[in-house]
Amino acid sequence: MFENVLGQQATRQLTHDIEAGVLAPALLFSGPPASGKGTTALEMGRIVSCAEEASWNCLCSDCARHRLLLHPDLLCLGPRPFSAEIAASANAFLRDSAASRGSAASSRILFIRAIRKLLMRFNPLLWEDDPKGSKISSMVNSLEEDLDDLETQEQGSLPKLVEGMLKNAYKLEYEGMGDNIPIAQLRRAAYWGRLAPTGRAKLLIIENADRMHEEARNSLLKLLEEPPARLTLVLTTPRPGSLLPTMLSRLRPYRFFSRDALIEEEVIRRVFREQGSGTGDRGLGIGAKGLGNNLISGYLDSFLPVSGKTLEALAVYFAASIAYKAALLAKKQGRELPGETILLGQFCAPKAEEAGFGRPQAIQEKLINLILEKAEKFEIRSLFSRFLSCLLEQASASQKTAGFQPCISWFTLWREAINWADTAQSLYNLRSVQVLEKLFTDLSNDLSKGTSKGSSKGLSKGLSKGSSPGIPELP
Repeated sequence: MFENVLGQQATRQLTHDIEAGVLAPALLFSGPPASGKGTTALEMGRIVSCAEEASWNCLCSDCARHRLLLHPDLLCLGPRPFSAEIAASANAFLRDSAASRGSAASSRILFIRAIRKLLMRFNPLLWEDDPKGSKISSMVNSLEEDLDDLETQEQGSLPKLVEGMLKNAYKLEYEGMGDNIPIAQLRRAAYWGRLAPTGRAKLLIIENADRMHEEARNSLLKLLEEPPARLTLVLTTPRPGSLLPTMLSRLRPYRFFSRDALIEEEVIRRVFREQGSGTGDRGLGIGAKGLGNNLISGYLDSFLPVSGKTLEALAVYFAASIAYKAALLAKKQGRELPGETILLGQFCAPKAEEAGFGRPQAIQEKLINLILEKAEKFEIRSLFSRFLSCLLEQASASQKTAGFQPCISWFTLWREAINWADTAQSLYNLRSVQVLEKLFTDLSNDLSKGTSKGSSKGLSKGLSKGSSPGIPELP
C-alpha cells in the first residue's frame, strides 16, 4: 500500500489502520503543497475498493479503473492548480514515447492521470444545473476525446495532439475553476455519498477544504455528523487551523511534512523518470527550488510557459517600479522618502536589471503591458497567485538589513494589498490588468508617505544625492 508516496510517516499509520480494520470514516490530511497528500488520498480510493492485496500493480478491475481515475466510486472536488503537473507529465510522455523507452507506458498513465485530476472537478454530477456547465462542457468533451486518441495516435502526430490538450487544459482550469468550494457542489457530493457504491466502498476527496464559505462548512459538517456507512471522506488542507473545531473533532488527522531535498529528488526521478541527478539537470537540485524552496514545485513550474524564475523576476521589477514611483511622488510633494521604501528600491532594482528589465518604470501602462506580455497575460490560472506570492516575498526580503527596523505596519500594508489582489482576481474575477493597476497606484502612493516617523533618516540623504544603488537619481 502507498508504494508511490515517499518519505511520509502518515502512510505507515494509514496502512496500520487499514490492516487493523480501524480506519475512521472521515480523515484529514494536512501539510504543505507537494507533500503527497493528494496522491495518498487517491490511493485511498483504490485501496478501499480493492478486494485483494491492494498493491499498486494489483490486476483486479477496481484497481485498474482507479489507476486511470475512472472508477465511479471516486469523486473529487476542491480548488487546486493543475497546469504545472499536466505540463511536466506531458513532457515525460513525449520524451519517453519519442525515445521508445520502456517507461513510455508508465509516462502515458502519468499524463492521463494528470489530465483526469482536472477533469474530475467537472464531473457532470457536480455541475448539474450550473450556468457555467454548458460553457465548459465542450472543453471537457474535447479533452476526453483526446485522451481516447492517445492510444491510437501515431508517434509523429503525438506532439501536436498533446500541445492541443495542454491548451485546452490550461483554458479549462482558467475559466472553470474557482477559488472556493461552491456549496452547490458540496451538496451534490453529499447526495452522491449517500448512494450505494457500485463496488465495495466510495471515496469522496475534498482538497483545500479550508476554502469554503460558512454555508458550505455547515453542509459539510452535516455529512461529517452522519457519514454514510460505505463512504470514506478525505479532506486535505495546508491550514488545518482554518477548519471549524466541530469539523476537526470528527476527523482523524494524518500529518504530512515537508520532505528533505534528497527524497524530493527521488520523487522526481521515480514519477517523471528523470535520468540525471544533481543541480545541473533540469528540475533537480538547488536550481529547481520554487516558491517555498520546494524542489517538486520548482520542477513542475519549470515546464509551464512562464517559469517560477520569470515570475520572480517580474515581481522584482514591479516592486522596484513601485519604489521608483513612490520616490517621484515624495519628491513632487516635498516629503522625505521613508527608509522602508528606499530599501525596497535598493534591493529590487539591481535584481531587475540583472534579469534584463533595465531601470524601474514609472509609467503605469508601459510597466503593466510588459508584465502581461512576459507572463502570457496570466492565462494559466495559478500564475497570478504565484506572481503575488513572489511580490510579497521580495517586499519582505528587502527589509532584512542590519541595523534597520522597519515598521510593522509596513508589512501589514503589503500583506493586505496582496491579499486583496489575490481575492479580487480569483474570487471576484477582476482582470489581471485591473488588479495590477490598482496595486501599482495604491502601493506607490502609500509607500511615498511611509508608515513610521524617523525611520528614513540617513537613508533618504543618499537618495536626494542620487547615490542610492536601488532607486535611480530623481530628475
